[in-house]
Amino acid sequence: MEKDKGIINYDCSRGCDVERTPHGALNINFNPSCCKLGAFNWLEGISQEQYKDLFEIRFKNTRKIIFRNTSNQLLTTGDIVVVEAPNGHDVGIITLEGPIIARQLMRHKIDPENYEFRKIYRKAKILDIERWQEAIAREHKTMIRSRQIAAKLGLNMKIGDVEFQGDGTKAIFYYIADERVDFRQLIRDFAEEFHIRIEMKQIGARQEAGLIGGIGVCGRALCCSKYMSDFQSITTQAARCQDLSLNPQKLAGQCSKLKCCINYEASIYIDAQKQFPELRGPLEFKDGQAFLMKTDILKGLMWFSYDPNSMANILPLTGSKVRDIIAANRKGLKPDSLQEKEIISKEPQFISAVGDDSISRFDEKTKKAQNQNKKRKNFRQKPGDKQ
Repeated sequence: MEKDKGIINYDCSRGCDVERTPHGALNINFNPSCCKLGAFNWLEGISQEQYKDLFEIRFKNTRKIIFRNTSNQLLTTGDIVVVEAPNGHDVGIITLEGPIIARQLMRHKIDPENYEFRKIYRKAKILDIERWQEAIAREHKTMIRSRQIAAKLGLNMKIGDVEFQGDGTKAIFYYIADERVDFRQLIRDFAEEFHIRIEMKQIGARQEAGLIGGIGVCGRALCCSKYMSDFQSITTQAARCQDLSLNPQKLAGQCSKLKCCINYEASIYIDAQKQFPELRGPLEFKDGQAFLMKTDILKGLMWFSYDPNSMANILPLTGSKVRDIIAANRKGLKPDSLQEKEIISKEPQFISAVGDDSISRFDEKTKKAQNQNKKRKNFRQKPGDKQ
């Protein structure tokens, strides 16, 4: 059995293991460890008549389309199938089936009653898979050559990826451009060079990062490749409302744009800031002016100090207390001192005991026990006994 095994290569762009045995046989198995736009089927094993013929099929990277099974074949997740394409046919891998498809339809705003789904023709045969792998093998060389042709024509664009159709008769060229590009001569040169049908598809920098994939500074897969399909506009205002440092190197993601995760908690901070009063100057006290030094948005505390250039002696006030002091200042009244602040009750916080002490605490306990045992031994010994 070991002699029949070949080298297994993992194709992350399509989520499968490709193995070519020494006898020339080609084995391809679905590998769900690639998480690009992955969805957990928490309704696995549940059947529903309305969605029994609908399957989500993945092609390259983040391109996924829902098809209808018209072949009357028994299909399941991980099967390689031949599907309908605008011209010819394509080959993909089934990634989802069953009632969970309803969530995907809702996500893409598709009405299953009126939408015309493309068809699944059949399970892929050996000849289909061989032709599919031959087309995949051409993608990298085609991308490099297409970049050279675009640079020769002087076009202000970047070709980020190339995806061949399963039958090898068509290719999608994903490109990024800041302005409108004239493709007429480029498409002619591509057709003469590669002898295939050409489709140009413009994408943004965030979509390119999703196609390529990667690991973010948080240590997890990029959100744009893992689950995001709709990209909302992100501004520095979302970072300001969270008191984040406006450092471009920290706020920018791998796409050189502002990180998508900046928007995740922005609405929570905006709502939390509504409890703070609008402070246009220092607070007036009988013993001096108190200046705002920092604000803890989530805890609802505002920290003040008598010295605007030092944070050594800062004292906290709640937003409601600051609002009362501002109202009193407008009436010409001044509280006695910032020192007489309200007592802020501390909420119980969860403290983990793991790692609080040094790892040598076990050794210290051992030494202490040894000393106690030694003292007991000396105490039990009589004056005339031999040591």
